[in-house]
Amino acid sequence: MSHPPSRSRRAFVSTLSWLTGFAAAPLARADAAQPAAKGGYALAWLDELKGRHMLVFDMADTDPAGQPPPLRLPRNYMDGFRDVYGQAFPDVRTLIGISGRAFPVNASDRIWKKYGLGARSKIVDPVTKLPAERNVYLDDPSLGVKALQARGTIFWQCAIALDGIAGQLATAQQLPVAEVRADLAAGLNPGVRIVPGHVMALGLVQERGVGYAKI
Repeated sequence: MSHPPSRSRRAFVSTLSWLTGFAAAPLARADAAQPAAKGGYALAWLDELKGRHMLVFDMADTDPAGQPPPLRLPRNYMDGFRDVYGQAFPDVRTLIGISGRAFPVNASDRIWKKYGLGARSKIVDPVTKLPAERNVYLDDPSLGVKALQARGTIFWQCAIALDGIAGQLATAQQLPVAEVRADLAAGLNPGVRIVPGHVMALGLVQERGVGYAKI
């Protein structure tokens, strides 16, 4: 003679069925793919940020001529992991986000000379002792832009700041703003990534596990 299942057995079967259905259902991924960027921005590199130790250095409105040199901090970060743990890129990754008056760090020699960035930002060339007509941050063997890039550092440029700078330079030289904006974008140092907004990029990299430091 069969007996109806007990209340505890019915509860167990019900719970098991619910769990089975839950496991079979598609799960929403926390790391779902980001929609394609609009406006011509190439942002796929954000999803390639992988490393054991990652830090973004925020250079919003940092005076590039400040003392001590602001680019020493990314170098010191990488040197510390190299000297203490024997780690380097790709385990150690650094990003330098540039906006506002830090723009000259990202500009090529041509842009410096054409728009008088040295005189405008009161940056003196250590060789000539005159207002710089070249990017004096490029070639330092220890903390220059090229030296940091060779160690895996990514530099970005805020597009909003670039628009503002283009407007200022266009007014100063009586040139069309759109023409100057295009010239500045084309005259960035090799490897510089243009991001839609500096604060937006800071948020996006932190969502991907990158730490934050203000310069």
